[in-house]
Amino acid sequence: MGKYLLAIDQGTSSSRTVVYDHATSVVASAQQEFPQIYPQPGWVEHDPEAIWKSVCEVTRRAISEAHTNASDITAIGITNQRETTVVWDRDTGDCLYNAIVWQDRRTAAVCRGLKNNGLEAKVSEKTGLRLDPYFSATKLAWILDNVDGARERAAAGELAFGTIDCFLLWRLTGGKEHATDASNASRTLLFNIHTQQWDDELLEIFNIPSELLPEVKDCAADFGEATDPCLGGSVPVLGMAGDQQSALIGQAGFEHGMTKSTYGTGCFVIANTGQEALASRNHLLTTVAMRLDGKVTYGLEGSVFVAGSAIQWLRDEMKIIASAAETEAIARRTDVVDDVVVVPAFAGLGAPYWDPDARGAILGLSRGSGSDQVVTATLQSVAYQTHDLISAMGDDGILPGVIRVDGGMVANDWFLQFLADILDTPVERPVNVESTVLGAACLAAFGAGILKSSAQISKNWRCDSRFEPNMSADRRGHLLDGWQTAVNRIRSNG
Repeated sequence: MGKYLLAIDQGTSSSRTVVYDHATSVVASAQQEFPQIYPQPGWVEHDPEAIWKSVCEVTRRAISEAHTNASDITAIGITNQRETTVVWDRDTGDCLYNAIVWQDRRTAAVCRGLKNNGLEAKVSEKTGLRLDPYFSATKLAWILDNVDGARERAAAGELAFGTIDCFLLWRLTGGKEHATDASNASRTLLFNIHTQQWDDELLEIFNIPSELLPEVKDCAADFGEATDPCLGGSVPVLGMAGDQQSALIGQAGFEHGMTKSTYGTGCFVIANTGQEALASRNHLLTTVAMRLDGKVTYGLEGSVFVAGSAIQWLRDEMKIIASAAETEAIARRTDVVDDVVVVPAFAGLGAPYWDPDARGAILGLSRGSGSDQVVTATLQSVAYQTHDLISAMGDDGILPGVIRVDGGMVANDWFLQFLADILDTPVERPVNVESTVLGAACLAAFGAGILKSSAQISKNWRCDSRFEPNMSADRRGHLLDGWQTAVNRIRSNG
C-alpha cells in the first residue's frame, strides 16, 4: 500500500488535485481555471476537453510537487460539479456537444411544460428534486434532440451519458469504466432515491434511453483502475461524490441535523437527515447525502445558483475589483449597506423560489452610490440567500445550532460575521476550508480501508474561527425586509 491519497476536485470554474498523506494532511496541490462559455443569455457550457486537459495538468503538477509517483498513491477520490451533463461516443470517447452546466437555463420551457402536464409531484416523490433546468435529465434530452443522429445512436447503445465524475472516470480508466455514485445519480432526475435505482418511469417521462446510463455504486467503492498517463502509472479509484455531498463529508457532517454551507460558484446548504428522506414543505431538495456500505444517508438541501460567481462578476465583467481578496477591506470601510440591494439572479433564482426566468438587478441606487456600496451589497446578497435556505429548513423542522462553512468566500471574516448576524446562528470555519476535496480524499481512504469509521473524520475536524451573531433583531428584520422587497421586484411572476 502506498503512503498517499490523491483527490481530484473538478469544479465549475477550476480543477484542483490535492495529494494527502494517510492522515489527510495536505502534501501538495495544484489548481487551474478553465474557460466559461455563454452562447446566449441563460446558457452556460464548458468544453469537456478543456475540463479534461485541466484535470490532467493539475494532477501531473500535484504529483510532481509531492515528489512522488503512482506507486506511492494508495487510491484516488473524485468530486465534481454536479448535474453538469456530458454525452460521448463509447468507441472514440469524443463528446457530442459541450458539457451543459448546472447553471444552464435553456430547458426552462420544457420543465414548465412537464409541470403543466401534472408531472412534478410524481417526479419529486421519486427523486426528491423539482422540475427545474438545474438538473441533468432535461439537459440530456436537449443534447439528444439537438445533435443530429444522437437519439438513434443512443438507443443503439453507441453513446454514454455521465455527469463530470463519470466522464472523468471514463477518461482516467481508458474507457473501461462507466460508473457514477449514488450522490451524483440522485441529481439527475432519473434516479429513484428510495429504490436506489434508475427508474423506468422517469426515463419514459424524460424520453431517455436506458442504454446511456452508467452503473451506480456506493460513494466508497471499487471504481476501477485509473491508468491515464497523467498519473504515471496505475492507481485504483475508490471514492466518488458530488461536490456538496463531499463537502458534508469533509466537514464531518455525519450526525442528524449537522449542517454545512459551501460558498463556491454557488452556495449550497445541506443538512444531514439520517435515514429519513425528509420531504420539504418549503421547496428544498431531498437528496442522497452519502451511501456507504449500502446504507443511505439522506440530506435536505437548498441551492443558490450565484455566490462566489457574483464576486467573479464584480472582477471580470464590472471590473470594479481586481481580486476577490479586496472585498473584505471594501466592506469594512463601507459597513453594512441599507439602501443598495444586489440580487445576483444571473441564472435565475434557486431555492426556495425556483424561478429560472428571474434575472439579476441592482436596486436602490442614488447619485451618491458608488462601487464600494455595490461590492458590499453583493457580499450581503450571498448571506441573504443563505438566510432564505436556513429559514426554509427551519420550517421543515431542521434547526441547526451551528453552521459549518467552507469554500473560497469564507476567507472573508467580514462576510462570515455578517452571515452569522443575518442567520442569528453561530458560524464555524474549519482549519481546512477546502472541505470538498478533503471529502473526496476521505472517501478514497474509506475505500482503501485506511479509515474504518466516520468517527475518525470527526476527530480530525478542527475549528479555525467561530463567528457569533451580534446584530439586533430590529436591524436584522429591516435588512431582510429590504432583501425580500428587492427579490419580489425581480421575480418573473412578480
